Amino acid sequence: MVCKVVVDFSYLEAKLPKDLVNVLEIVYTHNKWRRYETINLIASENVMSPLAEMAYMSDMMHRYAEGKPKKRYYQGLVYVDEIEIKLMDVMGDLFNVKYVEPRAISGTIANATVFKVLGEYGSKALIAPVQAGSHVSHTKYGVLGALGIEHIELPYDAEEMNIDVDKAVKLIEEVKPKFIVLGGSVYLFPHPVKELADAAHSVGAKLVYDAAHVLGLIAGKRWRHPIEHGADIVTASTHKTFPGPQGGVIFTNDEKLYKAIAKTVFPVFVSNHHLHRLPATLVTCYEMKYFGEAYADQIIRNARAFAEALASEGFKVLGEHKGYTMSHQVLLDVSDYGGGAKIAKLLEEANIIVNKNLIPKDPPTAIKNPSGLRLGVQEMTRWGMKEDDFREVARFMRMVVEGKDPSEVKKKVIEFRKEFTKVHYTFDVDLVKIDSSEKLPLLW
Repeated sequence: MVCKVVVDFSYLEAKLPKDLVNVLEIVYTHNKWRRYETINLIASENVMSPLAEMAYMSDMMHRYAEGKPKKRYYQGLVYVDEIEIKLMDVMGDLFNVKYVEPRAISGTIANATVFKVLGEYGSKALIAPVQAGSHVSHTKYGVLGALGIEHIELPYDAEEMNIDVDKAVKLIEEVKPKFIVLGGSVYLFPHPVKELADAAHSVGAKLVYDAAHVLGLIAGKRWRHPIEHGADIVTASTHKTFPGPQGGVIFTNDEKLYKAIAKTVFPVFVSNHHLHRLPATLVTCYEMKYFGEAYADQIIRNARAFAEALASEGFKVLGEHKGYTMSHQVLLDVSDYGGGAKIAKLLEEANIIVNKNLIPKDPPTAIKNPSGLRLGVQEMTRWGMKEDDFREVARFMRMVVEGKDPSEVKKKVIEFRKEFTKVHYTFDVDLVKIDSSEKLPLLW
């Protein structure tokens, strides 16, 4: 059963200050709009299942835990410890790794923890270039720069839309960095972990893989497992293709590294680690254990079908010669229509939510109006969309860029979206039974 919020605002207006009612109205309107009326194609977002949301909305959100399970600085954490230990065990089994650190509260905090452990002020790190997916936290503008670690970009092969392996190996041998970072936020094809791991290890460097975007595809066995291909550490967030609550995680099979990471995430970057994330993430792990392969498979099939449909509708879709994509992402060049900023805004007016993005041909200075759009299919796949549904989305997008009034397309989108209101790839159970005759101001 899908539980929706029903709010009797007339009742609330009689009981609460007007300004407070306005706050609730804004939240309600946002929920209704984003959850039931829009097509969300933001590649870094997803929705939890009702089961995970129930676990998330627990008393644990009010509690505080510093330290590791059974070694806390606060009392009252008996059940939190039980959940956190179980989460580490289940996540370790799901990803076939020995050590799991779940206390990083975001992917960026996971990266910060690992970078601090592996490098020191003035040391060097090789990172994937922006064109090959590097996240801002990997760069001199983000965490790397804040830690005083020198940011050096790996060579990029524009034809392959990936890191140039031969040139990268030579650079690794020349620079002898402390660590190398692969993975990131914009990439269609797997980065060459296996090909670069040996070169990294030959100069004493560690290979870090940021799996924030593809964690669910790894869990579903539709993306190369970085550690199985030579990565020393995986960092990730838990709310993209892995459809859990917002948060971060770190994996490794190296006990020494794990101990250093555990001593760094707390107390350096995290005090309390937002405890209500833990049971919700654990529920999501079980969902991915039972449904992850089907979910990841449908994501991949939807992304490819979407890319092909967009191309057939006249869009410039990157990566055609390589089959467009192997991930959940599709990249468009919309420079002929006025650029990413303009088209993203027009699509939002039609209730299609995307983000503008740099593409390989763009200089870094084009960040405010890049040529591209980054699209992700993982959330709408979670809502039950299949290949033909994404072909319909491509038609809606074509209407917008060809000049049709976005408000007219919006009506079509809202009607279309009515078919997709139930979260899939989870356990089908009724969580709440409510007598419809009961009159309450707020119902879940």
